[in-house]
Amino acid sequence: MGIKERVSGDIVHSMKAGEKERTSTLRMLLSAIKNKEIELRPRAMTEEEGLQVVSTLIRQRLDSVEQFTKGGRNDLADKELKEIELLKAYQPQQLSEDEVKSIVRDAIKALGATGIKDMGAVMKTVTPKTKARAEGKLVNDIVRQTLGG
Repeated sequence: MGIKERVSGDIVHSMKAGEKERTSTLRMLLSAIKNKEIELRPRAMTEEEGLQVVSTLIRQRLDSVEQFTKGGRNDLADKELKEIELLKAYQPQQLSEDEVKSIVRDAIKALGATGIKDMGAVMKTVTPKTKARAEGKLVNDIVRQTLGG
């Protein structure tokens, strides 16, 4: 079952259970998935692209939490955090920091990277292996740190 079907089914369950916040968040996710499908026409959306939609929504909410916290709007920040938790259920199991470091070290060794000037090549190798399973900022920070930048 694809992500769109899972979300649609979960919307029905949350509506029956009377979970208004969950229903609202899931409708927003379904809308984002449908928009992505429209954008990709005439070809069909892949499961990976669906997961990317979820990652994008989570990243947007994290940015909002930061802004709301700076502005003293903890009520809105809490709402965004709840949405993030709901959205994370649709992501694959996330890689630990140690797993990402291992992937980065393997890529550096395979490429023979020696310094920060090789960061682009390392990122190009590492990103497909960590896509949707690790936050891009974390991967970037680990690559930079490992290369000594």
